Amino acid sequence: MTGDESRDPPSDADADADAETETETETVVPCDDLDEALAFLTGRLGFRLDAIFPADSPRVASVSGHGLRLRLVCGPPFEASAALPPLRPSFVLTRAGEEASWVRGRAGMRYRDLVPDRQGGRTIASHIQLREGGPVADYVHFHEVRYQVIFCRAGWVRVVYEDQGAPFVLRPGDCVLQPPRIRHRVLESSAGAEVIEVGSPASHETFVEHELELPNDRIDRARLWRGQRFVHHVAAEAPWRPWQASGFEARDTGIAEATGGLADVRVLRAREPERIEPVPTSHDGELLLVFVLEGEVILRRDAAGEDRLAKGDACVIPRGMVHAWSDTSTDLELLRVEARAGV
Repeated sequence: MTGDESRDPPSDADADADAETETETETVVPCDDLDEALAFLTGRLGFRLDAIFPADSPRVASVSGHGLRLRLVCGPPFEASAALPPLRPSFVLTRAGEEASWVRGRAGMRYRDLVPDRQGGRTIASHIQLREGGPVADYVHFHEVRYQVIFCRAGWVRVVYEDQGAPFVLRPGDCVLQPPRIRHRVLESSAGAEVIEVGSPASHETFVEHELELPNDRIDRARLWRGQRFVHHVAAEAPWRPWQASGFEARDTGIAEATGGLADVRVLRAREPERIEPVPTSHDGELLLVFVLEGEVILRRDAAGEDRLAKGDACVIPRGMVHAWSDTSTDLELLRVEARAGV
């Protein structure tokens, strides 16, 4: 079952109208500074923002007003596409603390790219910081994606989602699954809040929702968006269970069930570090992303040697690459995000 079968009338029945709006003829306007151009057009001339991308370092935005639609383009051409590009799997290792890797993104947030090669354009993963506490300069919006996961790493973030009732707070260890096209908004955060965001495809637009205000009156927590159900995982309420690897235990977020097996998000921790043995393993999925939330661990991979991963480091392990974990610290905690091939 796909689409919004559980809603009457389904909002994706409005997708044709959305698509018409999104594909109207636009006049392309080159600019040197996207923020300045948007501030002038929306603040001084009364245009409204309709779409912006990419989120981690915006350089294209669509605005409308006074009978015109303009596409502002800063820098080289960049096109978002809902089409899924061919997977180009590779091993990726990103280290924490590399200031040069942080860029200013949408709504004033700071983004650190965890998968710079995007696996051929199939995946985007970002470590996001909200350095200033208080209200966030966000707006009701939605994304054209296959899946999108938000995991709270530090601090807290107050958010609101379509058909999910009142705003709620994400705290460390909490996460949400944002189904395709669900309307949502970040309202406020603590100073220094951090989240990990993983989604597919890598290139996708953020569309501004001008009609629906959140929270909306309707509550339908069983609703489906293109076959996916919204998930709000609360870490403090979730049980830990033994994991398939000896010495580890895991907390399941429920995202695998909600996506029909497309994505799986779990938090692993060292339950008995002395029992953890470097048993070689591999996977045949589309993506395996591991982010070190706490502690340290050594990743051994094929004949390529070994890498010590510490807090804030992340890696992508490509399909078929034999690897093993060893020398874990007693406080080791990992975020594990898997996307499965063929789903």
